[in-house]
Amino acid sequence: MNEAEGNVRVRSWEDFKRLVREKKPKSIVFVLEQNALSPNKELTTLRIILMDDKRYFIFLDFPKGQFLRETGIPLRKNKNGLWNLDEDEVKDILKKEFEKEKLDVFSFWTA
Repeated sequence: MNEAEGNVRVRSWEDFKRLVREKKPKSIVFVLEQNALSPNKELTTLRIILMDDKRYFIFLDFPKGQFLRETGIPLRKNKNGLWNLDEDEVKDILKKEFEKEKLDVFSFWTA
């Protein structure tokens, strides 16, 4: 992980959690993104962003089966039968994960 100014890609969920404990941010932001490899463009990719000083630490998580690979967040079928992430569920899971840190969690789209 290169901590130069600008964007820093965090490669593992454990590293991201460690950064939250070390940097002690007041909040993190998440974005549900379309799976570019899928013909249906389901919202199955999770981007979590931690801002610290002049850096953005960015963690990406991708689906593996019916869950996200690193965080284990479940995918849910929508009304069309396609697998997607549920924004409220993601927010609740992240709040619970960082409960000790008293971290605010915001969706990029609803913040």
